[in-house]
Amino acid sequence: MADKLQIFLTVAKHMNFSRAAEELYMTQPAVSQYIKSLEVELNVQLFDRTQKKIQLTKAGEIVVYYGKEINMLSTKMNRALDDLTNHVAGELLLGASYSYGEYLLPKRLASFLTDYPQVIPRIYIDNTSEIADKIINQTLDLGIIEGSIHNKRLVMHKIAIDHMVIVAKSGQTVHNLNEQTWIIREDGSGTREAFEHFIEEHHIEPQRILEFGSTQLIKEAVANGLGVALLSEWTIKNELRLNTLQIVSRNTYNYHREFHAIHLNTPFLSKTTETFLEFLKQP
Repeated sequence: MADKLQIFLTVAKHMNFSRAAEELYMTQPAVSQYIKSLEVELNVQLFDRTQKKIQLTKAGEIVVYYGKEINMLSTKMNRALDDLTNHVAGELLLGASYSYGEYLLPKRLASFLTDYPQVIPRIYIDNTSEIADKIINQTLDLGIIEGSIHNKRLVMHKIAIDHMVIVAKSGQTVHNLNEQTWIIREDGSGTREAFEHFIEEHHIEPQRILEFGSTQLIKEAVANGLGVALLSEWTIKNELRLNTLQIVSRNTYNYHREFHAIHLNTPFLSKTTETFLEFLKQP
């Protein structure tokens, strides 16, 4: 049934037998025969073929929904069984928030792959809340986030300390922080969460805020004099070296947060995931 289900899901993805046959390197009649065989086995009609274009029946929609889950569980089962050989190899589905993912992860990953060249990383970069959602939905093996997140379905491991500072355009004189334009990340971002804790801690009440969707965009905006920002020191090393950004009152205004690795609360982490997690915990 597994082969029939995979063929059905491919047809359902394209809603076209010919394109499905091309992707599967099969003939169209062979694809049609597999679909008919699956319909007989399940005793339902999966596609409405009365129109010029095929459409999923209600039964077909149900099989698509559960078929995807079956495929995902089958993949996880095979990976777990492969782990019995204790080989660190295969896909590592990894998510990371922007600060860690764009500025720290490449170097760490390069070092890990030197030791484990058979691992194939697939990297997804997004804000903290989106990474957590994808871990819960089991589309990622491991996530790396800024700050913390509280969900009983997730397990967190501290992997690094992040030092955050106020940055401004190089040469700019910054006096009253309440009067500055603050450039911040979007809701759901760990950097946004850190900013909110920071201004509360230092009793800062910004009169004007601009919200941008990436750290790189914020750095460019600050370097062009649009305002100030609270950013991780990891993310501004090049700009400090090039003298396009400056740190404002480091000793007075700073904020420390933690980077965490997160995974689903399950006893069945793959060997590859466990090994990479232990690697991340190392200084």
